[in-house]
Amino acid sequence: MLKQEIEDGTVSFADPAFRADVLAGFERRPRAIPARWFYDRRGSELFEAITGLPEYYPTRTETAILSAIGADLAARVGEGRAVVEFGSGSSTKTPLLLEAIAPSAYVPIDISGDFLRESSRVLSARFPDLLVLPFEADFMRLMTLPRTIADAPKLGFFPGSTIGNMTPLAAVDLLRAMRASLGEGAMLVIGMDRIKAPDILVPAYDDAAGVTAAFNLNLLERIDRELDGTIPVDAFRHRAIWNDDRARIEMHLEATRDAEFTIDGRPFAMAAGETIHTENSHKYGARDARILLRSGGWTPIAEWTDPEDRFAIYLAEAQAERPAP
Repeated sequence: MLKQEIEDGTVSFADPAFRADVLAGFERRPRAIPARWFYDRRGSELFEAITGLPEYYPTRTETAILSAIGADLAARVGEGRAVVEFGSGSSTKTPLLLEAIAPSAYVPIDISGDFLRESSRVLSARFPDLLVLPFEADFMRLMTLPRTIADAPKLGFFPGSTIGNMTPLAAVDLLRAMRASLGEGAMLVIGMDRIKAPDILVPAYDDAAGVTAAFNLNLLERIDRELDGTIPVDAFRHRAIWNDDRARIEMHLEATRDAEFTIDGRPFAMAAGETIHTENSHKYGARDARILLRSGGWTPIAEWTDPEDRFAIYLAEAQAERPAP
């Protein structure tokens, strides 16, 4: 039975997909829950706070690149494209793109509906002449975009190195779904984080102020709130590790003591030291990134990086398939 919650006089129900992923994640070994479920309203707010932390270089580095490449990007993209942003969040980087390319419409897509609508209102106020069409959806799946932009040339926007949260196989599947949703001839602006020394990478995901820890632990709080969970959140701690073999940062929730609890009425137990794998952040070298894009059906046509080569932004195009020679 779906859990009913009453907030501000409204009735809401837990997402069946959230329930299914959480229960399956606790039953499997090793335990793992998809990172997309971080982003309830509180999780979205905490992530925005993470992007401003001194240890978290990706946001300010990518923002600086976008600020510097506006004219070049506009010349390559042209005017009049409908911008479709996958996982828009607060859309903090979006104005840099919109100001550069003079789009015909903007379609932000996000799984957190309240956060999406609020950020869309802010953006509409900043760009009063721009058609803004917020679209609440899981962008990991193939989507039919609003008919209003059906005939417009499209530009996908996927900043933040969010592609790194997926395994390479899932990343290729997502890029192919984006290509199918946007159509042949579409373009894609995508950010990818570079491989760097662990002493730079690990603090970015385990900050001194504990904001990332709160972001990770909020997943357990959401489970307790939405799925009638009894998880003792204080029995878990945040861990971030660099997995060199897989070129990724991994985030885990580690049990600090033995714990027994229920989720949706089902009993679970974890021993001290056991973990729940909650997120990956894969890092890509320049050649790796181009191979990933091509595997997903996108042809890279431009690349920009910061002076320290910490982060890269790619412009790619969904070109017509060419027959093999």
